Amino acid sequence: MCGIVGLFDMRDKRAIDRELLSRMNEAQHHRGPDEGGLHCEPGLGFGHRRLSIIDISSGQQPLFNSDNSVVVTFNGEIYNFADLRRELTALGYPFRTHCDTEIIVYAWQAWGESCVERFRGMFAFAVWDRNQEVLFLARDRLGIKPLYYAETSDGHFAFSSELKGLLAHPDVERRIDPTAAEDYFAYGYVPDPKTIFDRIYKLSPGHRLTIRRGQRYQANQYWDIPFVQRQDISEAQASAELIERLREAVRIRLVADVPLGAFLSGGVDSSAIVAMMAELSAEPVNTCSISFGDPKYNEAQYAQQVAERYSTRHRVETVDPDDFSLADQLAGLYDEPYADSSALPTYRVCELARKQVTVVLSGDGGDENFAGYRRYRWHTYEECMRSLLPSTLRSPLFALLSSVYPKADWAPKVFRAKSTFEAMARDSVAGYFHSVSVMSDSLRASVFSEGFKSELQGYSAIDVLRRHADRAPTRDPLSLVQYLDMKTYLPGDILTKVDRASMAHALEVRVPLLDHELIEWISNLPPEFKLKGREGKYLLKKSLEPYLPNEVLYRPKMGFAVPLANWFRGSLKRRVRESVLSPAMIDCGYFDVDFLKRMLDQHQSGIKDYSASLWSLLMYDSFLRQCL
Repeated sequence: MCGIVGLFDMRDKRAIDRELLSRMNEAQHHRGPDEGGLHCEPGLGFGHRRLSIIDISSGQQPLFNSDNSVVVTFNGEIYNFADLRRELTALGYPFRTHCDTEIIVYAWQAWGESCVERFRGMFAFAVWDRNQEVLFLARDRLGIKPLYYAETSDGHFAFSSELKGLLAHPDVERRIDPTAAEDYFAYGYVPDPKTIFDRIYKLSPGHRLTIRRGQRYQANQYWDIPFVQRQDISEAQASAELIERLREAVRIRLVADVPLGAFLSGGVDSSAIVAMMAELSAEPVNTCSISFGDPKYNEAQYAQQVAERYSTRHRVETVDPDDFSLADQLAGLYDEPYADSSALPTYRVCELARKQVTVVLSGDGGDENFAGYRRYRWHTYEECMRSLLPSTLRSPLFALLSSVYPKADWAPKVFRAKSTFEAMARDSVAGYFHSVSVMSDSLRASVFSEGFKSELQGYSAIDVLRRHADRAPTRDPLSLVQYLDMKTYLPGDILTKVDRASMAHALEVRVPLLDHELIEWISNLPPEFKLKGREGKYLLKKSLEPYLPNEVLYRPKMGFAVPLANWFRGSLKRRVRESVLSPAMIDCGYFDVDFLKRMLDQHQSGIKDYSASLWSLLMYDSFLRQCL
């Protein structure tokens, strides 16, 4: 895995400041500690930091075609590069290396912008075609690899793998976008294509960008999740085909010239990956997991069962569940506010894995693909109720009931769970937004100052979901929320978390369950194959019964949680108060300070649980102190 940066003069062919380009490149040294490379020519500069995985002796970047007219800087892996190499060789293109990077320059020459549609893998790259004077950027379909860009005040287009690469440029402004701050406090991250900074953007997953000097540009989408429901497949047929497709997705990700292994949490997804790897590998699989002392957070015993079944080289380290020491480092890793507290144990498991291997396979994507999150089940229940009552009756009825909740103990259990009457008063998208929000609409309205709400000019973070819902290829209630998560939560939270935590340790993470061909096939399966009654991941679990014990497949989902509520009432009681009420938080003018004090008092006295909201505020303070 690697880090890329670049500068392109949008106005003319002025000389690129090589020293500046080098500083931008070195800001991402952690992403590629093995080698660094720069290329400058009039009006263009590319930088690259390399973590050597395949063809270690060659493949240095930036990399050129045979006549030096096309150059690429590339972060990622193209798993079908051997097939593409054969096809391009037959077309007459000469290859000098055995790495996947060289595929890109000749694929660009052969197929132009459509080359990206042929790549199977995870990638973010930039190509400069000197003859056509075209700069082309692309990001993989699911957003596994990041790519940021901005225009500078002096007329340069700049891009990098992480925000810190752009922020090393003195002409890239650090001005907060109020709407991105609203998004952050709703979702716990800033969804694509925004960043927390005004006029700095992420290239969205499945998008490409073509830039010509002196012309305006706009990213365009080259891929989407189809969700074309098919009815011509039985459960037995789907089960057999799933295992074959999963096995292939794992197989093509086992190519590496460095030590390779897998995360093994003891959950269904990572255990499935390890089972397939064990079948395909001649040597024992290297696996690792972390153990928590508190049994409420500890899955180590299930990971051990899988490790023993497949005779893996298993490594376990115990992590203190009260380990808060990384909190201040997180803002420096993410460069913008990020409030998923599972980033702490994710960092630790990446740290452990790097002691053993350079590449790991993970089970990320299983919940989104196969409807594994509990919120999907609650959402389908809510949708059933919505379908029974017209909105003109449902909205006022449940708005009234929500005003007396939680005293309505007579209500059905589903409405006493996470999915509340308040969600039922909303439409489908608004109800789902309510269920995934870190801070609800009403809580954000109380937390934000009147001045900040005025700055928002009526903007609400729900617009992110509505924009994706309007373009969704499906109206099925379950498929729709899976689609929304794949467009927002998956790239913005899950994949961002893993990318930064792994790259901090120069560790490459590959994700077979996010193979785009596998995702296309899964998305088209009937929804009842994914969520059947109360059982999420139904087809995946049934298919894996010959491979994994039922105790692993059918136990309650645990997740990678940390004890925030206890921290903020105990060992971190003073720390959270100091952060939430810090000078930086008060001076930014975004918050109602009196309400923040009430939140802290009510949480620390045990009246309410504001732990997730307080964590998001704490991480925002850390961002303000370290990144502005």
